[in-house]
Amino acid sequence: MPSWFDGPLAAFDTETTGVDVERDRIVTAALVVQERPGATPWSRRWLISPGVPVPEAATAVHGLSDGYVARHGVPPGPAVEAIARALAGGPGAGLPLVVMNAPFDLTLLDRELHRHRGTGLDGYWSQEPLCVLDPRVLDKHADRYRKGRRTLSDLCAHYDVALTDAHDAAADALAALEVTRAIGRRFADGGVGGMTPAELHVRQALWHAAQARGLQAWFARNGSPERCDPAWPLRPRLPRAA
Repeated sequence: MPSWFDGPLAAFDTETTGVDVERDRIVTAALVVQERPGATPWSRRWLISPGVPVPEAATAVHGLSDGYVARHGVPPGPAVEAIARALAGGPGAGLPLVVMNAPFDLTLLDRELHRHRGTGLDGYWSQEPLCVLDPRVLDKHADRYRKGRRTLSDLCAHYDVALTDAHDAAADALAALEVTRAIGRRFADGGVGGMTPAELHVRQALWHAAQARGLQAWFARNGSPERCDPAWPLRPRLPRAA
């Protein structure tokens, strides 16, 4: 039986109006499925008119202006419903789902679903349990003492993965998928590549929490007020009073 990193994987990515998962919105999203290493991937994309202005700072990142998404995007309610259904019941259903920095993209999608559909991601995964592979968490655990940043572009450079169109949701999703395969392959013997995706899903929650505590301690030592959420792959909803 082939190892998980040589088998079929799905990947998900978004581009957004900003970096606040509680308030910002999805502008574009992509689901990519690849049956095996080197195979031509299948992809589905969504362009969304988010219902709020797209800041110039966000446009500078992903290239999608407020006017463009207003003219060509679909309304957010049907779009996020379609995304959730595609993740839960589309071609990638039941496959390990690669999401780079999962607490951002999955939490943002969860909040959009609550905003427009009155239910979160849990309502769509009632039949099939969610199994996420987060290359950021996997890499930080498997190669914890390596210095340097660990953005998607950094990981692509480190694992020799091509990233041809950064900040395009489909391109980023495919690159994250390829990086995840590379991590599994490099750390196959006694490492993350030797575990099952279900085992990795459980362990990544623990690894991410430990990584967040370590980063929080570093911020505290350096006098930074920044907070690190230990929840993975989905952050709990804040109380309404917050």
